[in-house]
Amino acid sequence: MDTHTDTDTGTGTGTGTGTRAEARSAPEHRPGPPQRPAAQLVFAAFSIIAALLLTGGDATPGMLFAAGCYVLAAALIVTCVSLPARFAAPARRTLIVFHLVFIPTQFLFLFVGDLTQVAGMVLGAVAVGRMRPRFPRLRRGTRRVWLVLHVGFSVGWLGLSLAMSLLAIAGATADGHAVRHGAYELMHVFDLAIVIPSVLLSIITGLVVSLGTKWGLIKHWWVLIKFVISLVIPAIATVESSWIEELQRRTRDPAGEPGGLGVALVVCMLVYLALLWTAVALSVVKPGGKTRLRD
Repeated sequence: MDTHTDTDTGTGTGTGTGTRAEARSAPEHRPGPPQRPAAQLVFAAFSIIAALLLTGGDATPGMLFAAGCYVLAAALIVTCVSLPARFAAPARRTLIVFHLVFIPTQFLFLFVGDLTQVAGMVLGAVAVGRMRPRFPRLRRGTRRVWLVLHVGFSVGWLGLSLAMSLLAIAGATADGHAVRHGAYELMHVFDLAIVIPSVLLSIITGLVVSLGTKWGLIKHWWVLIKFVISLVIPAIATVESSWIEELQRRTRDPAGEPGGLGVALVVCMLVYLALLWTAVALSVVKPGGKTRLRD
């Protein structure tokens, strides 16, 4: 009996030793590199191309600044993706924060570059979405503050677009030079001083509210459609801004007429306004339906 006990004990000890040895020899689990590195590298490649396009020809200081930002963006992405596995978690967080900041920043680049930056905003959104970030829920009081800010900036944006639509109609239909040229002058001032900050702040607060609440950014169709609208509108805004500047120059001469460009600006502003009203309707109605995507 003693022998049997010793044998069992020896076997047990041997098994325990083997288990500990296997545990020591088993590879340590470490988080992998930032999720979906392909999407990150695509954005890095786009950043280099965008920088080259911005520096070609007669580059303005604003274009050179935007190009420098794109070069730094590409360097940051390549660095984060290339880091060892033990740095994967902080690299992933860095990339998420970077894209969330850089997406609205590219909206400002639209006014010194071209529509290429819209592609950058879309690619940035895809890159951060592919990493499936998880964001902490906003506390009730904090959520209300951000929601008030978002509603306020969005309502201001809607009101400004309505005012600019009326000014575009006035500029295209007015008989007097003072009214015609004054309408485009006011549109230019509104565009630079009020509309651009309102758009930027509305997008930023909207991202915070969606990512910090149960709705998420891509889980529900109505939120996702609103986000797509917020990416489409900057493209329209770029065209609209260039047309306003051209009409402003064209109507300085009392004999200058807006012509077909004035009508095109009216159509552009009405499309702009229709998209904003669509976003308002989606926010109020909140139609059901979830996507297959997850934040």
